This record gives sequence, structure tokens and C-alpha cells, in this order.
Amino acid sequence: VIQYQTVRYDILPLSPVSRNRLAQVKRKILVLDLDETLIHSHHDGVLRPTVRPGTPPDFILKVVIDKHPVRFFVHKRPHVDFFLEVVSQWYELVVFTASMEIYGCAVADKLDNSRSILKRRYYRQHCTLELGSYIKDLSVVHSDLSSIVILDNSPGAYRSHPDNAIPIKSWFSDPSDTALLNLLPMLDALRFTADVRSVLSRNLHQHRLW
Repeated sequence: VIQYQTVRYDILPLSPVSRNRLAQVKRKILVLDLDETLIHSHHDGVLRPTVRPGTPPDFILKVVIDKHPVRFFVHKRPHVDFFLEVVSQWYELVVFTASMEIYGCAVADKLDNSRSILKRRYYRQHCTLELGSYIKDLSVVHSDLSSIVILDNSPGAYRSHPDNAIPIKSWFSDPSDTALLNLLPMLDALRFTADVRSVLSRNLHQHRLW
């Protein structure tokens, strides 16, 4: 029962010292991947979905791809709504997915839920295709890399900017997953830094995934 209870992360009022520190640094940008980071989905044509049969999706998307209607069954990572609510108070949030725009936009709209917190979005056409994989160039998002953090389950996606990345383990169906909650203390602290790379470059990607 405990593992399904909502976990709180109290947002306490900032001390005068903290307020002064925030006033001296730039507001940071948090770049968010979608698939296997914030959500997991499968579509009609999948023979062996990774989600346990009978598990209802959080929402179903109906999109047309190459003139063919496709249904995507989308499952939200545990605590994703709370996570977005909290980090949107600290960062400018940007969606950057290697998925097609028609799908990625629909997923982002559902996660945003009319809150206008996921306004900036980048899709497959904004990625660089290298050796069969899509690489996300963070300079497309902002020229100042000292203020950008990317959260992505795929190390290949941020291999051009490893010092800006927070790795996270891929999520498919585990209902007891708390990876997003585990990251809140770090994301809370990173917004006070002058350069996020001063922290994230310390071989974080070599250590355990959250």
C-alpha cells in the first residue's frame, strides 16, 4: 500500500540568502524527453506490448500517419503530473523528442493539460541523424549551454552535450517507479548554480540511473 501513496515534496519559502542567489543567476531551462522518460506508449500494430495485458492506458491518441489512422495507448510514468507541476515553478520547460511531430505534439498537449507549461517543443525534424540515431542539439533550444539541463533516458540523444544531462532509467510499466520524484532535490538545487555543467560534468552519467 505504501508504494502507491502520493509522495510529497514540500516547496518551502525561500530564505533571503536563497532569493538573493537566484536573483544573481539566469533562470534555467529543463529539456524533457517524452518516450520512456515521461511516458510509455504502444500502438495498434504492436504484437507484444511491454505493458502488462489488461493495464488501462492513461489516454489514447488517434493520429493519422501517412494517411493511415493509428491509435497510441499512452501510459504516464508514476508521479509525472506532480513532477511537471513542481519543476515548472523552477524552470522553463521544453519538450524535445525524437518522435514525429504529430505524435509528440499530441502527447505534450495531454501532459500540459491546458496549463501552458510545455509551450516550447522540438521534434524529430529538429534532431540530427547520426549513425542511425537521433541526436538532440541543445544549442537549438538556447545558445547559452550553461543554463540548460536535459532529462533523457537515451544517452545517445545527448552525446553532444553529456555535461548538460541527467540520465534516467527507461520506464515501461513499473507502477512503483519513483525516478521522477528522486530527481526533485537535485533539480531544486541546480537552479541556484551559475553553470549547470559545473555539477553535471562530474561524471554523473557514469553513476547509477535514477
